[in-house]
Amino acid sequence: MNVELNIKEVIKKYGLTINEVAERMNITRQTLGTHINGNPSVEILARIAEVIGCPITELFKQPDNDTLNITCPHCGKSINLKIDKHERNT
Repeated sequence: MNVELNIKEVIKKYGLTINEVAERMNITRQTLGTHINGNPSVEILARIAEVIGCPITELFKQPDNDTLNITCPHCGKSINLKIDKHERNT
């Protein structure tokens, strides 16, 4: 299972456009689009989150249940993750 990203929705949620995020990152809209629609590195995701003003975890779609199965891209081993859906009240 691939982990899905939620970047476009988060950008919209924070009242920004892809053009604005690209400008703040000092890259072109096309380059940002390539990252959003491709397989961005952790560094790129961190930069996007910083520009938007959100935690990097918000860029990922949240699973519907409390477990997530992913495959290690290096060894192909299946990894089962337990998702803690505990929310903090601030």
